[in-house]
Amino acid sequence: MVRVEPADFRTMVGMEGRRMEPGGAVRCYRHPDRPTVLRCSKCDRPICGFCSREAPVGQRCPDCMRGSGVTRVVAARRFSGGLTPAVLAIIAVSVIAYLLQRLIPQITFEFAHITQFVQQGEWWRPVTAAFLHSRGSVLHILFNMYALYLFGPRLERQVGTVAFVGLYLASALGGGVAFQFLSEGGAVGASGAIFGLFGAVLVGTYPLRRTPQGANQFRRLLLLLGINLALPLLVPGIAWEAHVGGLVMGMIVVSLWQHIPPGPRAPLSRRLVVYGLAAVALLLIVAA
Repeated sequence: MVRVEPADFRTMVGMEGRRMEPGGAVRCYRHPDRPTVLRCSKCDRPICGFCSREAPVGQRCPDCMRGSGVTRVVAARRFSGGLTPAVLAIIAVSVIAYLLQRLIPQITFEFAHITQFVQQGEWWRPVTAAFLHSRGSVLHILFNMYALYLFGPRLERQVGTVAFVGLYLASALGGGVAFQFLSEGGAVGASGAIFGLFGAVLVGTYPLRRTPQGANQFRRLLLLLGINLALPLLVPGIAWEAHVGGLVMGMIVVSLWQHIPPGPRAPLSRRLVVYGLAAVALLLIVAA
């Protein structure tokens, strides 16, 4: 946020029937020689691109698809890149909001996170501010949307669209809580939510740090985080409080997700955890 005046994400949650190498890389439960980042949306077991079967929601393993009448194989390359529904929607809303800010400057004032107005009861401002960006520099929105493009799709595929939206919202609110209690004035930007994604990826890739590839990815992510956390020391006007708050929230969410037992109820449990944390953050803002 600013004041108004490729890590390979392979493990995040426990999965039933998973095959793990010492470094933590997940392998297909039917083909143990094939590393994968896909999992069955019904039973949570890891599956490779060959075993993946298209389902009305997500993808499923051959065992769960038996008797469904759907047998078409989903090519692995469909999941290797490209935008996912929630990421595309967030980028679209953010770009439209930015264009409106350029056309109608008053929008920034009406929907920015302004601590004084939040204290007076306008609790929704930390949420709307996450979709606004600085009118003074297009680099602000470009950096945030590019970071969302890099980290968001893989996270969304891993945990599902509903849980990902919850993670993004909870991280934005976590940044809003930190800014509300640690600073004064106004701020806009998706940085709190983006740093929440950073925190999620950081915790998710931590088990891979003992492998050469995983260690390299983990170091690069730490370097990226270090640079972004140091920016407020070099560039004035950056709301570092929101960055830290979002980062901590993202780390907490995924840490809790990793303790959820695998099974058919795991997706619901992940949603309850993340939206519960978002609700707590919102209550803190309302009570500010």
